[in-house]
Amino acid sequence: MKLGEGVEAAIHCAAMLAGVEGNATLAGSAMAEAFGVSSSYLLKHLNALTNAGVLESLPGPAGGYRLARPAERISLLDIVLAVEGPQPAFRCGEIRQRGPVKLPASAYAKPCGINVAMLRAEKAYRAALAAEKLSDIVAGFRNDADPRSVAASCAFVARNQRPQKSILPSSK
Repeated sequence: MKLGEGVEAAIHCAAMLAGVEGNATLAGSAMAEAFGVSSSYLLKHLNALTNAGVLESLPGPAGGYRLARPAERISLLDIVLAVEGPQPAFRCGEIRQRGPVKLPASAYAKPCGINVAMLRAEKAYRAALAAEKLSDIVAGFRNDADPRSVAASCAFVARNQRPQKSILPSSK
């Protein structure tokens, strides 16, 4: 199975956004710079994550992106499905019913065994992705990565995050 490069970028962006303080945001252009990808390429994936409810997008000069829910409530499956879509990776075209050896439709009453096996594997794959939480990925990075990498990533987020003004009723 091959996932598009957008999945990698999306997971990295979500992990980076997990380090944003409070209700602050990061600009898509800052994340594109951090990962060396074009802003327009990344924007497509950030929009997919926003449409899926993984991220929130705030407009305006101080706007940007932030997680829509806590990192412990975001799975890798949420991110993969947002970017790649919900369709199974394997799509049976029933090619056994084509060509010179095809039989009448009644000979194919049982589901294709290959399709059944592939969908069973897909189910296991998705269950494994659902069990992987963004918070665990971030914690693993903080605990296991080279301290220079952790410091550089944290400094980048601190330097580029955009604080948001609270919208609280004023007391007069």
